[in-house]
Amino acid sequence: MTQSSALAIILAAGKGTRMKSDLPKVLHRVAGAPMLAHVLEASRQAAIERTALVIGPSMEKVGDDARKLDPHLTVFVQAKQQGTADAVKAARPMLEEFQGHVLILYGDTPLIRAETLTKVRNALDDGADLVVIGFETDDPTGYGRLLLSKKGKLVGIREEKDASEEELALNLCNSGIMGFRSGQTLLELLSRIGNDNAKKEFYLTDAVALAKEAGLESYIVSADGAEVLGVNSRAELAAAEAALQQRLRAKIMDEGATLVSPGTVFFSHDTIVGKDVTIEPNVVIGPNVMIGDNVTIRAFSHIEGAKIGKGAIVGPFARLRPGAQLSENAHIGNFVEIKQSDIGEGAKVNHLTYIGDASVGARANVGAGTITCNYDGVAKHRTEIGEDSFIGSNSALVAPVKIGAGAYIGSGSVISKDVEPDALALSRAPQETRPGWAKRFRERLKRAKPAGNKET
Repeated sequence: MTQSSALAIILAAGKGTRMKSDLPKVLHRVAGAPMLAHVLEASRQAAIERTALVIGPSMEKVGDDARKLDPHLTVFVQAKQQGTADAVKAARPMLEEFQGHVLILYGDTPLIRAETLTKVRNALDDGADLVVIGFETDDPTGYGRLLLSKKGKLVGIREEKDASEEELALNLCNSGIMGFRSGQTLLELLSRIGNDNAKKEFYLTDAVALAKEAGLESYIVSADGAEVLGVNSRAELAAAEAALQQRLRAKIMDEGATLVSPGTVFFSHDTIVGKDVTIEPNVVIGPNVMIGDNVTIRAFSHIEGAKIGKGAIVGPFARLRPGAQLSENAHIGNFVEIKQSDIGEGAKVNHLTYIGDASVGARANVGAGTITCNYDGVAKHRTEIGEDSFIGSNSALVAPVKIGAGAYIGSGSVISKDVEPDALALSRAPQETRPGWAKRFRERLKRAKPAGNKET
């Protein structure tokens, strides 16, 4: 069956005062992306063709950031916060000309799945005039309750402040996410919603009872409570992060990776992990990371903006910063930092090293304590290390500089000029040895020590 076209109206006008933040609530991040981005992505994956975003006054940043995520999105402003129905009315110009299904989403529900939104669309295609995503919970405090007829049909939603004792005992709750057969259906119901309630607001939830009065069919699509979690505080933001991390870990393990201690590994929303990857405990992976097959990420490593080739080994205690690209079978060891650099196939950077704005050729070995001096106080410069070269321990490579293929750099050198292929480059003071000097020095110190001055 061909699915009808669909429009998503995302409500994001809430001030989020409980977050106690200058940042608009829907722009707080979960798994490395704003909550709003997760909702937009779920909508996209559910093949919803058009999107409207409703924001409040002085929330231009939300609209600007949303347009970066979806350039075709249309932004509307709810002039006064008078409830969810009033917020939806702000998008009236779009509703008046749209013929397909309409879904009402929320910018602070980052865990909503595309599969659940697809179920809403399918229910509308199957004849529902109105669909509500509902969930059951042992603690329904704070949620509107879904009211069912004796035949089990959805006939209303009661906000908690307006609910009777009997209704408060119900544990089938409203997520807030709804679907309507068409823009015309929604507009007709909106026109009949009043504000005769405890908060004197226009509740979109009243649409269910009004739909029943009009002889329209209302359906329920069930979801897990965690999926429709709304974030209104820092504690709820942390709960959303924990839930999404658990989802990401399960997905990555299902796809063939081993997490030695899953609860200690953190992923970003866009992390790509290949097969037969092993990730040890206490690893943090930020946005824009791709990990190839057969990679090992050892404990206590931090990775963001990096691409790791097949068979590479990273860590322990390694840091890969944006622009780090590791080729197949490269080795990055403990206390090594890589930034804006390409590490060639089979190259090794194993200990206590900083490689920034550089290229390291295939099979090159970079010794412990080596650094690329890439910043002169004004601009960054690049270091090129040729394939099969050997950089001795504790060397400083002062960019811009090129080390030729197969060249050797003596340990402790400061290299500021290009080194030709297969050459040896040294830059250190000559060693001087004075026989017996240490013994004479100690004896002189003992003679100069005041009487009675004992070590403590």
